[in-house]
Amino acid sequence: MTRTETAAIAMPAGSARRRGRTGRTARAVFGALAIVLAIVWAFPVYWMLNSSLLPNAVLEQTTPTLLPFGGSLKNFRSVFADGSFFSALGISVAVAAIAVTCCLLFAFLAALAISRFRFKGRRSFVLAVLFIQMLPAEGMFIAQYKLMGSIGLLNSVIGVSIIYIAAVVPFTIWMLRGFVAGVPADLEEAAMVDGLSRTQAFLRITFPLLAPGLIASGVYAFLQAWNEFTVALVILQDSGTQTLPLWLRGFIQQSASRAIDWGDVMAASTLVAVPVIIFFMFVQGRMTSGLVSGAVKG
Repeated sequence: MTRTETAAIAMPAGSARRRGRTGRTARAVFGALAIVLAIVWAFPVYWMLNSSLLPNAVLEQTTPTLLPFGGSLKNFRSVFADGSFFSALGISVAVAAIAVTCCLLFAFLAALAISRFRFKGRRSFVLAVLFIQMLPAEGMFIAQYKLMGSIGLLNSVIGVSIIYIAAVVPFTIWMLRGFVAGVPADLEEAAMVDGLSRTQAFLRITFPLLAPGLIASGVYAFLQAWNEFTVALVILQDSGTQTLPLWLRGFIQQSASRAIDWGDVMAASTLVAVPVIIFFMFVQGRMTSGLVSGAVKG
């Protein structure tokens, strides 16, 4: 074999190695960038948790304390000593549970109707859902307050839950509509050919494939109901029927009446955020498993 032929054979191999090195370098760069972005995103959460373990005297120093050496759970004990915390926690859990359950039920049925059936007024219904999303929530506070007052649901879990459901359902319908439309109706028809009824085909074939959409919509509804502040401020004016965001505002105002204890505030904020983290950790695995739960007979 001549030297020219040898060089011609060696060139593609060398080019492949260079491309491989370039690809590994690019992956390393993107991986480092992802780590940096993750640290930037997680730092406020870490700072809140770190501050919740430190005394107020340390937090008021000009030099920041990045590690909670010498910290304690004193701030959390101060929060637990406020008897209204557990009352607000129970109300928030009840409101979120009612809102998530009803939103998923109503939105799921509406998404099925829009995607699977052709009926008169279907287009108008879809446009109405889109139009409702454009309305600013603040513009409906007076009407919502008068409505809840006229039916005796002010300062009640049911009253604020109804408003949350009405606010979240339109967007949840749009989310689920995309998931339902992405599952071909032919799957149900094939299952019916194999002997299943329409209900059985839906429950065994279609419903598992929609699990990721239901979980994602449930997370959205839960976050909206758990963190909502302005509607609760208008509807829940009684101090005994406050959700956690309202309780946190009152807790900060109590601290401000003397001197703001930032350790207590950070501990309270951490406790408000913990249920959201637990809820997401519980459902995030099911968001992935739902993608492969449905199966079609081969």
